[in-house]
Amino acid sequence: MSLEKLKTVPELAAISAEFAARGRKLVFTNGCFDLLHPGHVRYLAQARALGDALLVALNGDTSVRALKGPTRPINSEHDRAEVLAALACVDFVTIFHTERITELARAIRPQIYAKGGDYTIESLDPGERGALQEAGAEIRILPLVPGKSTTSIIEKWRS
Repeated sequence: MSLEKLKTVPELAAISAEFAARGRKLVFTNGCFDLLHPGHVRYLAQARALGDALLVALNGDTSVRALKGPTRPINSEHDRAEVLAALACVDFVTIFHTERITELARAIRPQIYAKGGDYTIESLDPGERGALQEAGAEIRILPLVPGKSTTSIIEKWRS
């Protein structure tokens, strides 16, 4: 993997502060990204277009299991991070091991937070939403790509 894109939380906090000082916008998103598909790629490209750089916070293996069940993830956190880092629209990747990005949002203080259209601002976890609002992040919900999901790929493979 391009280690240049993999960053620690303190590095990302410094990057975000520098962006803010220069009037630039760091876009922050998160997810499992277990089986990367066109819906993910289109979503990440749309998120990147909202600002000057895109940070993807990747759920680590433990948090994916907690969120998706014992059969997930299919790909390890390191493999998923490598695939994300290979995308031109992704500028930074970090791996986190909690179920929520609340503490990441507080530490990194992004200018924009993007989430897929299966969420609304109201349905975001209240702690996450509060941390993002405290940081002054603009919250943007991006449209889903119909028929493109990891769950549908797994279901199709099983049938």
